[in-house]
Amino acid sequence: MKWCAIICLVFASVACNELRLAEPCDEQLCQLPDCRCSSTEIPGGLQPRDTPQFVLVTFDDNINHINIETYRNILYNRQNSDHCSSGFTFYINHEYNNYVFTNELYNQGFEIALHSISHQEPTTYWEEATLEIMEREFADQKGQMAHFANIPYNSIDGMRIPFLQLGGNTSYQMIADHGLLYDHTWLTIANIDPGMWPYTLDYASTQDCVIEPCPTASIPGVWVLPMITWRDLNNSPCPMVDNCPNAPALTDEEGWFQFILTNFERHYLGNRAPFGYYIHAWYLSVNPAVERALNRFLDLINNLNDAFLVNSRDVIEWVKNPVPVTEYKEQPCNTFVPTSCAAQSCGPIQAEHKGYDYWMQSCAPCTRVYPWLDNPLGV
Repeated sequence: MKWCAIICLVFASVACNELRLAEPCDEQLCQLPDCRCSSTEIPGGLQPRDTPQFVLVTFDDNINHINIETYRNILYNRQNSDHCSSGFTFYINHEYNNYVFTNELYNQGFEIALHSISHQEPTTYWEEATLEIMEREFADQKGQMAHFANIPYNSIDGMRIPFLQLGGNTSYQMIADHGLLYDHTWLTIANIDPGMWPYTLDYASTQDCVIEPCPTASIPGVWVLPMITWRDLNNSPCPMVDNCPNAPALTDEEGWFQFILTNFERHYLGNRAPFGYYIHAWYLSVNPAVERALNRFLDLINNLNDAFLVNSRDVIEWVKNPVPVTEYKEQPCNTFVPTSCAAQSCGPIQAEHKGYDYWMQSCAPCTRVYPWLDNPLGV
């Protein structure tokens, strides 16, 4: 340590905390609950018939007065077969976000996660992002989200990078440094049948690198929740439901329902890796047949004895301590303490980064300027 400090003082450009290159996974050393090798093997050595089929329905981007109606219509008051409330995860970016509605979603028991402050283009911004940029976008957003939505800081565990653009090691290092648990950005088109289960970055990943650069370092304890892609009607991969190039007609409710089922059954009849329905809510609001098909699918899952709609972090917690579906159904339901929201309609608020004004719906007092990078609380 002494010599490292001296070298850093003499050679300021040398990073003494450089991450160590990840080595092939040692299954004897990498053991749950804190470490798991990248694998399509079911955690705990369970057989598929004994494994809960987790279903992850996630939504990207800000919460607003249009999509909140979609969420209220199809997500609220759902219950799984274990009599626990269904879970859904929202990867939220800051600009134009309604934090009063965000508080409402949290109080439904849904997971609030991070999708950056700026969500800016081009994608090279995220591809080349330094650790400092990732901290400004996500670590600062965690405090921002907790403050303006009045939700517990420690309830925010996960993130997804805009445009699904990985940035190598930097976002995962940021997760390790700032008390987050997992990332849900990394696509796989090779590990879908059987699907890849969540794993940690203690050792080198065997997951295919679809959108470079992928992490190469050993970053202990950080979880990867793989985004297992769908196959469209021409068997081409599609990560987000709303960007499948060859999908059923947008007015064909039955076609869409069967499309969802075909992709779900690849998981359910296989190794039961978590099945993801990843979408932007606008696609549902402008395509009622697609929304009705999703609603039917959610009803189906709620009535299956071995499938469960859950928050993304719930999957990680099960993987840490995998139990058979019979035992899983006997576990207590998740609990949380609802939070209040003293709703404020703030604006016009000057945005120093853009030179025009915003309005913001907040559970915290109105700000001096519009919150942004380097000033996430708008002080």
